[in-house]
Amino acid sequence: MKATVHRKAHFNAAHRLFIKEWTDEKNFEVFGKCSNPHYHGHNYDLTVSVCGDVDPKTGFVINLKRLKDVIYEDVELPFDHKNLNIEVPEFKDRNPTAENIAIVIWNKLREKLRDDLELTVTLYESQRNFVTYRGE
Repeated sequence: MKATVHRKAHFNAAHRLFIKEWTDEKNFEVFGKCSNPHYHGHNYDLTVSVCGDVDPKTGFVINLKRLKDVIYEDVELPFDHKNLNIEVPEFKDRNPTAENIAIVIWNKLREKLRDDLELTVTLYESQRNFVTYRGE
């Protein structure tokens, strides 16, 4: 019997969307005000979903305390109140779009979960803009 469990988390971070090789004018044309050279911030909401077989002994798909700790250690601590472009190594050469942030989070969490568990990451950059990534 399969079930999906969900854990919500939150972090605040600043970023700038831009391509280093482009002019400021070209970056503004593509990314608009999100390419502000002085950066801008978001209050990100994250939902991590883990799907798998329910363990007949524990009744768990995954221990939610363990999932909470992994999200805290691998996402909240390294991203919260950071400038993603400058302070988070994964974005040194990667544009910190919502899509790329979700992919980085998925990759970090995937390493910590059993192979038989399915992982989905949904990252809300705002109430209206969000991304879902399943490792595909």
